[in-house]
This record gives sequence, structure tokens and C-alpha cells, in this order.
Amino acid sequence: MNASPLYTKSTPLDTLLLVEDEVLIRLPIAEYLRHCGYRVLEAANADEGLTILQKADVRVDVVLSDIEMPGSIDGFGLAQWVRANRPGMDVVLVGTPQRAANAAAGLCESGPTLMKPYEPQAVHDRIKQLLAARDRVKR
Repeated sequence: MNASPLYTKSTPLDTLLLVEDEVLIRLPIAEYLRHCGYRVLEAANADEGLTILQKADVRVDVVLSDIEMPGSIDGFGLAQWVRANRPGMDVVLVGTPQRAANAAAGLCESGPTLMKPYEPQAVHDRIKQLLAARDRVKR
């Protein structure tokens, strides 16, 4: 079996939390990211995402969340919770309205750089950038 450049048996998987209410978007992007070597947790809305993040035994490195979702909080609310409670965790917000994307700039690293519909490779590239930047800071 060929190991992906992001994963070898001697290194732990980086864990992503994918928060997306549209199942036809969530399933293929989750599968693609798993193929890239990530451990992917899925949530159908921000409320489910928050429940996962509040579990003490679950480690998440990056949250990739849609902005607009049904439920008691949206992607903005989830990103605000992450900023307040998990300051070292990276957040990528994804949305179609330019206005919403601009408003999210303060809630995620380098502003939200992904617009819907998003390409799987663009998601993978953005996550790699965030994790590489984190690794440079740790050194």
C-alpha cells in the first residue's frame, strides 16, 4: 500500500471536523479528505459540531464549517465558540455569499478562502497550509 505524502504509519492523523448540512456535499468531501490521509469527523450542523468539540476525549486540529446551516447556531457561532474555547484550533469557514465570507475574516486564519461550491483539492490545499503554518510555529 502506498502511503500518501501526508500520512505514514509512524505519524498520527490530523483530525478534521467537517460541519456541513448538505449531505451531498459533506459525504464526498469527507471521503476525499480521508483519502488524503486525514481522520474526518462529520457533523450535519453546528450544534452537532459543538457537541463533538465539547467532548474531552476528542482531538480536533481543524474545523471546516459551512457558514449558513439550520440549528441554534450557524458557522459563525461555531467559529466564535472555537475562538473563545479552543484558541489554538484552526477554522475554515465556507459559504456562498461574499458578504458572509467577508464578515467571517476575523474568525478564521487568513480569512475564509473557500467559496461554495468548493473543489476538494482546494479544501485539501487550505488544510495543508494551516497545518504547515502550525508546525512552523511549534519549531
